[in-house]
Amino acid sequence: MNKPIGIFDSGVGGLTVAREILKKLPNETIYFFGDVENCPYGEKTQTEIINYTEKAINFLIKKDVKIIILACNTATAAALEFLKYKYDIPIIGVIKSGATTALETTINKRILVLGTNFTINSKAYSKVISNIDENTIVYEKSCPSFVPFIENNDYNNEDKAFQVIDNELAVTKDYDMDTLILGCTHYPIIQNYIEKYYDNKIKVISSAVETTKKVYNILKDNNMLNNKKTNNHKFFISKESTEFEITANKWLNENIDLEVVK
Repeated sequence: MNKPIGIFDSGVGGLTVAREILKKLPNETIYFFGDVENCPYGEKTQTEIINYTEKAINFLIKKDVKIIILACNTATAAALEFLKYKYDIPIIGVIKSGATTALETTINKRILVLGTNFTINSKAYSKVISNIDENTIVYEKSCPSFVPFIENNDYNNEDKAFQVIDNELAVTKDYDMDTLILGCTHYPIIQNYIEKYYDNKIKVISSAVETTKKVYNILKDNNMLNNKKTNNHKFFISKESTEFEITANKWLNENIDLEVVK
């Protein structure tokens, strides 16, 4: 089925999912919508997040996508079940696949989840993990400064990056986890810094990688994979953002076709 894959995020974080899709599914075309006008979602109410996400879903459906990825942990936690009930198109989130992989990875059954305030307060990851293995201990830490830091394209400054990370994660140095979930799709952009912060001793799980595997399986099982390469990727954002364009061009290693839509 030669229709595009729709990807939605509040900002640049979903680009980590887009990059994995481009890498693992090279025949697929991506239509990406980033709601940079309302980013970050982590400080919003559930009603606000659902409303923003619905608008994005409706936009992508009008573009005739075949599947939609909520490439935003906050939107997944707040809106996925409602959206799956409302729409016929396949809509997948980024939480369950990351949680499942973390359970398969951890040896000492101690997992740390990093995420936005909303995702952490929703207990979305701990609920999935405890439903599968109630003996696994889940530590959760909100990192509200990470998304603005990444959205502003400040992460290229290594000293500043480690300062921001230490401010958020110093308290976790006393935890005894062996596995860490990047519970926000923005966070893989600073994954190398986070791994170094823990002296590369902790296994880091990116929901972007695991979600791409899930997307491939869904498309394959439903005979929806593209049979030829088109690469007519399109990127849409809800307001002008030079930072988004810079990050997208760098992260995806190409000059993207970017359009601002209201």
